[in-house]
Amino acid sequence: MQVKKLAGTALALVLACSIAPAGAGNAGDTIRIGVITSLTGPAAQSGEQMKAGIDTWLRQNGSQVAGKKLEVIYKDDTGPQADVAKRLATELLVRENVDILAGFVFTPNAIAAAAVAEKARRPMVVMNAAASGVTEKSRYITRTSYTIAQSVQPLADWAYKTGSRKVFSIVSDYAPGIDAETWFNNSFAAHGGQVVATVRVPLNTVDYSAYLQRIKDEKPDAIHVFLPNGQPMVAFIKGYKEKGLDKAGIRFLGGEGWADEDVLAMGGDAMLGIYTAGFYAYSRPGAENARFLQAFSQTVGGRFQPNFLSVSAYDAMNLIAATLTRTEGHAEADRFIQAAATYSATSPRGSVSIDPATRDIVQTIYIRRIDKKEGKYVATEIDRYDGVKDPAKSAAAAGRMK
Repeated sequence: MQVKKLAGTALALVLACSIAPAGAGNAGDTIRIGVITSLTGPAAQSGEQMKAGIDTWLRQNGSQVAGKKLEVIYKDDTGPQADVAKRLATELLVRENVDILAGFVFTPNAIAAAAVAEKARRPMVVMNAAASGVTEKSRYITRTSYTIAQSVQPLADWAYKTGSRKVFSIVSDYAPGIDAETWFNNSFAAHGGQVVATVRVPLNTVDYSAYLQRIKDEKPDAIHVFLPNGQPMVAFIKGYKEKGLDKAGIRFLGGEGWADEDVLAMGGDAMLGIYTAGFYAYSRPGAENARFLQAFSQTVGGRFQPNFLSVSAYDAMNLIAATLTRTEGHAEADRFIQAAATYSATSPRGSVSIDPATRDIVQTIYIRRIDKKEGKYVATEIDRYDGVKDPAKSAAAAGRMK
């Protein structure tokens, strides 16, 4: 503990002594963006999606903005490592002299870097990190992804609206899962629905059979599920079908990630008929998304389809460019964040803007059903909630959650 305390003191001294005054980092013709993401380790696929979104924006728009050249510098946090993220943020500001921090797959990493951004007075654009409180950790943070509450509350509303009355909640036992549990359960109950049971499973769970049997025995009319992206989702949905929960009339309700290409491919026909809520799936309609898909395919050589991470990173670059245009190329933190608060645009996901009161994104949350069309698994949009803000920051919502 003493070592960590000394390390923290050293970091504070480095920040105090080594970082140039805010806005003076690169007074010349280059704006440097330091991106902290996961390029190796268990979350490397998420980092690859984030980087591909950034590269796709650069492919479409070039690197010149407001008379300045954008230069992107990547740092690998290797996964959910708050101490590593804090060190990398400091290195980017001190050694690389970046003007803007960005990236962050994981909430703990974003929170750790936020302390550095706040002390150094540098703007920070979060491309994922979905806990509601992230943007409150520094006055210089804005976010282009989503919050868990933002997607889960519409899902609970839709579930009740379309007939669900008794729901079984099962989530992974970590902060995002608990957020999902809290917001779904309270929102569903507020409509008059009943949460018949709530279960938190260990994060490293690979066999869900006992939990699925309990769900079947409880006989709810729906389950709400929040699990880490990737293999845990696949293991659960295959067990859901093998146990016959779908045939028993137990509707499946999931959040973001269940419509990603890798999950759909691994899950196969077991994915058919499930319902998910989120802000982006690569199969969504529209000319804006079609253009994005074409550019993205060229960027990655057709190796994979974009998911919500790549679109969030793409939109973050668009926000940075639009904001720098408004500030005439200046990245000084107060001026940058004030200009970012006026951002609105058309995105591959639909219309987006920044809520000036919270610096969080305002967007459409889509309710989607997984179907199979022309031999491909797709997320069909069947309902939508427009102009959704983060309900966790709403005073009225906060009152309801007590």
